[in-house]
Amino acid sequence: MKLTIGDVLKLDIMKTASIRTGEEHVNERYVQWISVIETPVENFVRQNELVLSTAIGSGHDLILFKKFVEDIIESEASALLVALGRHIFDIPKEVLDLAEAHDFILIEIPWEVRFGNIIEEVMRELNNRQQKDRERSEKIQQELLKLILQEKGLKQILHFIEKQVGYPLVITDRGGIIHEHYNHSHRLIKSWNDYVIEGVIPVKEGTSLLPHDPMLHKFQLIKLEGYTALQLPVFQVSGDIQGYLYLLLPPQVPVDSFLTNYIVTVLEHSTTTIALWLSRKNAIEKTEMRLRSDFVLELAKGNIHSWNQANSRAKLLGYNLRLPYFCILGYPENLQNLYEKIKREEGSFKQWIESMIRYIEEEIYYAAQSLKREIMMTYEEDQLLIFIETLPGQTNENPAAFLDLVERRLRNLLPDVVLSWGIGNYHEDLNGFKKSYENAKLALTIGQRKNGAGNRTLYEQTHIDRILLAIAQNEEMKEVILSTIKPLVLYDQQRNMDLIGTLNSYHQCHGNVSQTARFLNLHRQSLLYRLRKIESLTGLSLVDPDDLFLLDLSIRIWKMGHYEGSRIDT
Repeated sequence: MKLTIGDVLKLDIMKTASIRTGEEHVNERYVQWISVIETPVENFVRQNELVLSTAIGSGHDLILFKKFVEDIIESEASALLVALGRHIFDIPKEVLDLAEAHDFILIEIPWEVRFGNIIEEVMRELNNRQQKDRERSEKIQQELLKLILQEKGLKQILHFIEKQVGYPLVITDRGGIIHEHYNHSHRLIKSWNDYVIEGVIPVKEGTSLLPHDPMLHKFQLIKLEGYTALQLPVFQVSGDIQGYLYLLLPPQVPVDSFLTNYIVTVLEHSTTTIALWLSRKNAIEKTEMRLRSDFVLELAKGNIHSWNQANSRAKLLGYNLRLPYFCILGYPENLQNLYEKIKREEGSFKQWIESMIRYIEEEIYYAAQSLKREIMMTYEEDQLLIFIETLPGQTNENPAAFLDLVERRLRNLLPDVVLSWGIGNYHEDLNGFKKSYENAKLALTIGQRKNGAGNRTLYEQTHIDRILLAIAQNEEMKEVILSTIKPLVLYDQQRNMDLIGTLNSYHQCHGNVSQTARFLNLHRQSLLYRLRKIESLTGLSLVDPDDLFLLDLSIRIWKMGHYEGSRIDT
């Protein structure tokens, strides 16, 4: 409970005191400190400080004394108590008018009353009240810890805190999104989300509510429609902010008078309790996520060999293995580049990428729920590994609707992220998870090498590419292909003429020179020069179907990148 000027005036030592100005405010202004100050004031007076003065050095000069009182008022002191009888015998009317104009409290006291006695009495009263506040706050701390030990929900903890502070509270994540609230209107929640989108919430650090008051340096003040919100950070054990606690005051409630030592201490205990609760929740969730992730990965790798074992583990984790699933692999192509461009200050690349993957996973789960499809997922080796339920009667489906929904939502949330997808086939039995995963992995690899980033590749559509892969594994064929392609690769590297691209276009245009020239926007003679150069470098004829087939086969296998380990020296 705060000590007001009115409480100070009720002390026995203050019986002879006389209030000259601001009497109507004595029960509103509270005392946090007490000191004796003479001119000059400078920055020696803090807010809510009861200042005692003899006016030595200024009482004999109206201008100096008026400036002294003006400086005390500007320092936001609670009141000024002046001892009359030695250096000043009466407070001038000009000074009284100044104090009245600022609703400032001026008190006179006889010279005979010792400042030391006043300070002793006021400090005793302050200490008594602080001791009572400490006892009350310690009791609140014990009750909060009891709620944690009893494993109560965050809503119950929040309700308990609200009863102590008397006003509604909101807990958010570090982005300002509401994590928990108690009995607030739908209108407030909708408005809150708008404030987050507009960047009003959360307020960044560095703009504390009352920087010169050490009690309040953690608080941030936000003016919202219908509320004055006080923002207090909720820290992790590591010291990083994991969320915020907001206290919502009606606009008519003065912030500085509301934030007593007791209220501030209760709020600090509350943020500690909330941090403990969130840490425990995060630890549980991480353990569950790790168990789910390990299970999905073991299915994909074929490390579970018993249906009974797989089913029992799946039930514990909330999965239903009796449904038909096929595998989708997603690969975020450009997260490292995005991080380098953004240069986030709130965490390392590891922390940033974890949050990005979490956002992507949330949208994948949402898309599956919207389409009423069961899903199992993990993130491993920079890839999103998804097992999604097939539609009835469609064992090898094209999941276009699912991926369209995922990417449409991600474009709003993370517009610059590029994702490549590989889609496997459905296979029966427990080993089918491994087969489908291998299908998806191969489809993803082929799609990235053949079409670049940001494409979807179905395993069903990779027949030709798989044939090329099989050919590429043969050592004798590798030697033939490398010897065929090497002269063209070296020439392109040295002259930057793109003979390989020219040959591709020529093949696509079915050997029609005019059509190829138009397609490449080349003069006919320039194209003919390139074609002759291809023949001279390779020793093959473009009018011979067998030679043309060998060239096309070599280029297609080369472009897939399966000979990256076979160095061609310039």
